[in-house]
Amino acid sequence: MLAVVLGACFLVSRHAEHHPMKNEQAFEGLYMHLMPAPLLKSQAHHGEGEAASEHGGEHAMGEPKDYLFAPTVGFMPAFMDGAPDLPGTQLVATNLQVFQLAAVLLIFLAFSGVPAYLRTGKGDWITRVLTGWVLFIRDEMVVPNLGKDDGRRFLPFFCALFFFIVFMNVMGLVPGSSTPTANVFVTMALALVTGVSMVGLGMAGQGPLAFWKNLVPHVPGWMWPMMFVMEVVGLIIKPFALMIRLFANMTGGHLVVLSFMGLIFFVAGAEFSQAAWGVSVPAVAFGVFIMIIEAFVAMLQAYIFTQLSCLFVGASLHPEH
Repeated sequence: MLAVVLGACFLVSRHAEHHPMKNEQAFEGLYMHLMPAPLLKSQAHHGEGEAASEHGGEHAMGEPKDYLFAPTVGFMPAFMDGAPDLPGTQLVATNLQVFQLAAVLLIFLAFSGVPAYLRTGKGDWITRVLTGWVLFIRDEMVVPNLGKDDGRRFLPFFCALFFFIVFMNVMGLVPGSSTPTANVFVTMALALVTGVSMVGLGMAGQGPLAFWKNLVPHVPGWMWPMMFVMEVVGLIIKPFALMIRLFANMTGGHLVVLSFMGLIFFVAGAEFSQAAWGVSVPAVAFGVFIMIIEAFVAMLQAYIFTQLSCLFVGASLHPEH
């Protein structure tokens, strides 16, 4: 598992496009690390792009980059083109995909020993801890909201959702890594999964017509149309709230840490650059303190996202509750 995390960081450090940073633009340069960076084949192109930016040139923007993965797609023209310097519409791989794939691989590696532990009671401490988390998700999150039968059926889905978010959040705290959940498009995709599950499982469990009929509780007839519109809007607002909550919390924590680090570079480029030594001590101390809080937030936001997803899907399956 450690090799997967370090391997992802190494791959990104070699192939992700670097953002040039000057002391007077310290905050802008550091904040750019929250943006997706395309993966390039050669490190040499990074230096060319930085040199062009420093001299005010724009040839780096006009010249095609040597992307590591940029296939041309002929659909979804409304989505942003990943490589505007190449003809056509490209789906470019970024550093975020590396850590998303690493999170999936970590799930398979981490849980490889859990089935044997449940059968035999033998396993290492990682297996025991993960087994405890699975039992917690089952007994405290899934079964209370979906019921015993539906809870056991959909337990793998919610476990995968929880640990996928946890591993992405935690890997984002490793130096040299990236946090996929600090990108709104990633959290939007996760929220869409919950939204589709709400509607799809609700229609499958209740019936296509019964699901839409049961959206509105027993109310006077003249209120039914208005309540129906409000409940349909609620089906959109609930996933939207999940998307914004996870994105805002993960991005906000990183912005605070980067702001403290940016103070050092900003003061170093000012007129009294010697003051950077005095600023660096409290800046690093506060940055470490926020990182400790971020470790807690990484787990908490995965719990909140999964708990609310269980609640929303359970309400779709069992409207009487």
